[in-house]
Parts: sequence; structure tokens; C-alpha cells
Amino acid sequence: MKAVICSKLEGPGALTVGELPDPVAGPGQVLIEVRATSLNFPDALMVQGLYQVKPPLPFSPGAELSGVVRAVGEGVTKPKVGDSVVAFAGHGGCAQLVAVDVARVAPMPEGLDFDVAAAFGLTYGTALHALRDCGHLQKGETLAVLGASGGTGIAAIECGKVMGARVIACASSVEKLSLCRAHGADETIDYSTEDLRAQLDALTQKKGVDVVFDAVGGSYTEPALRALAWRGRHLVIGFAAGEIPRPPLNLALLKERAILGVYWGDWTRKDPAGHARNMADLVAWIRNGTLKPAITERIGLDKVADAIARMINRRVMGKVVVLP
Repeated sequence: MKAVICSKLEGPGALTVGELPDPVAGPGQVLIEVRATSLNFPDALMVQGLYQVKPPLPFSPGAELSGVVRAVGEGVTKPKVGDSVVAFAGHGGCAQLVAVDVARVAPMPEGLDFDVAAAFGLTYGTALHALRDCGHLQKGETLAVLGASGGTGIAAIECGKVMGARVIACASSVEKLSLCRAHGADETIDYSTEDLRAQLDALTQKKGVDVVFDAVGGSYTEPALRALAWRGRHLVIGFAAGEIPRPPLNLALLKERAILGVYWGDWTRKDPAGHARNMADLVAWIRNGTLKPAITERIGLDKVADAIARMINRRVMGKVVVLP
């Protein structure tokens, strides 16, 4: 099979496209012919050796995918050969075939195309879990989204609006903020040219925002934390800026603010019922048009390295879908 190959942890420049032996479905596994894979920031971290999960070399990036079952391993009764499925493989999706543990495979929701099915699970699952289960976002509250034009950021904007919040999208260019407005943002801040803290204060009449969705980290975390209201919640999603911030903890003490980590992958295993509830809601909202995943690029395997490099440099908007 053809695949994107990571044979050394030296970033996207070291990725190649080549032939690998076709995988085989082992006991408890499903062999999937990949129709679509979406790229996420953990893929960029993984090929640099910076992610908490480190697959044995060589491997293919690509955590979430959709496709058709071509074989099942011993002990697997569902899904069946020929079924359309989605899978959270962790890695391996940037290839024509992948073997995935059956526990990480689910029926593809009816009415969704393969590209949309591959593009919503991780980002929208993370966003809804963060806002609903960790941040307890309430109707009428104000939500600030950092890194708002990325896949997870767009998902947070749309989920925030579904939950009845006023959403302030924060990103680094006019083009990115235009995409955020197209997906429902009420207000925008260009933090490459504007003072983030001052603008958040101005937009809330110095009352502060209730929830910050922070997928960026770096120098943006502290001013956003300072702009939180009484008992505001700062949700730590990731560090796209490349730096893990170290804000003064007295900022949490003042105004009884909370800093909350969000680790959707582990949560799905610890609370499968909650995960099933959230995914059912997300699928319903996508079907009725309330949520519209922002697929901005559809590429082949030969363009994956470039897309991951641009993702690292924060030059990707929305979701990039790979069609092997």
C-alpha cells in the first residue's frame, strides 16, 4: 500500500511517501480501506517526537479517519466487511489501509460524506467536552476562543453558539477572523495587532469573560487568564504557539478563577457513556446544519508533509482532509 512514512522524528521535512506492506487485521482488529483522513495538531507534534504518545518507528500520521471495512480479525462480529466506518486510530490514517482496534471503530453516521465524517470527531469532540464537561459553559455567558481559526477553534465557536454563549474569536489575521465570523463568532480580536487583554476587557465592559478556550498557549495565555471574570474558567487545550506558558498562580486565586486541563482522548475511555452522548449530539447538529465543519483543503498523500509544516507555522485554517 502507499503511505506517508515517518521513519525518524525530525518533523514534516523528514516525511516521505512510499510503499509499506499491507497491514493485517489481528485479533480484535478491523482492516479499513481509508477514504479520508483529517490532520490535527497532535499529528504535527507526533512526527517531531513531541506528543505524549510515541508510536514505534516507522509509522504514518493520521489519527482520525473514515473508510470501508475490508477484513476483520478473530473475535470481531461487528462491523462487517463492506461497512462504512469512522475510526480514531491514533496514527496510521495517512495510508491506503490501516488496522485499528475494534474499540476505536464506530459506524459512519448516515448522511455524512467520507470527508466530513473524518473531519469532525476529534475537533468537535474536544470542543464540546471542553465546554460542556470541563468548563460548564452556560447560556448567556461569554466565551473567548484563542486560535479560533483552527479546526478545534472553529468547533469551539460553533459549539459555544449552540450552547447559547456570546463568542469572541481571537486569531492572528483578518483572513482567519473572517472565517471565524462565517462560523458564528459574535466579536473578533486580531491578537497580532491588538492588545488581547485590553480588547477582552473592552468587549465585556471590564466584567471579564466567563470561559477561555485556549488551544494556543505561549504569550497569549496570561493576558487571557487576566481577562477572566469572577470564577471564570480557563480551559487548557494545547500549545500551538510552541511554548507551554507558566502564568502566576495568584491569577487563579484572584477572582477565584479555575485553570482546567482538557484531555479528550483519555476522557473518552474513562467515560464512554458521556462520550457517546456528546457524539450523538454532534452528529445530530451536523445533520441538521447547525454545525458545519470547515474543510478548507482536500489533498493527496504527497501534500501531507507540506500541510503539517504549515500547521506547525500556524498557516492552516479549519481542517485539512487527506484523500489517500
